[in-house]
Amino acid sequence: HVQLVESGGGSVQAGGSLRLSCTVSGDIDIPYCLGWFRQGPDEVREGVAAIDSDGYTSYTDSVKGRFTISQDNAKNTLHLQMNSLKPEDTGMYYCAAGGGGTCREEDEYSHWGRGTQVTVS
Repeated sequence: HVQLVESGGGSVQAGGSLRLSCTVSGDIDIPYCLGWFRQGPDEVREGVAAIDSDGYTSYTDSVKGRFTISQDNAKNTLHLQMNSLKPEDTGMYYCAAGGGGTCREEDEYSHWGRGTQVTVS
């Protein structure tokens, strides 16, 4: 049974940084996708960043150059380093795991955490 638990959210001023973490427990088959999604005040959930079992990373255009996704396999942890934060980055951030594919689509992910709130003012 796969469980994902996010941490690291909070409130920051524009231009600040946060580092989100997601602890992954349980077995995930290879190939896999690990991703971060966010849901803003408009209730629309969008993919922010993803990494696959080959280490390939992808980002939505609005965060390229500011956010970095990484994984620590020894600690079964997924991270999202967020720099130069903007008010439009505000939202609930979710960690997700899936069985592989493009890693860009929400329906490719079958396991989800409960989210961690990020507020940028």
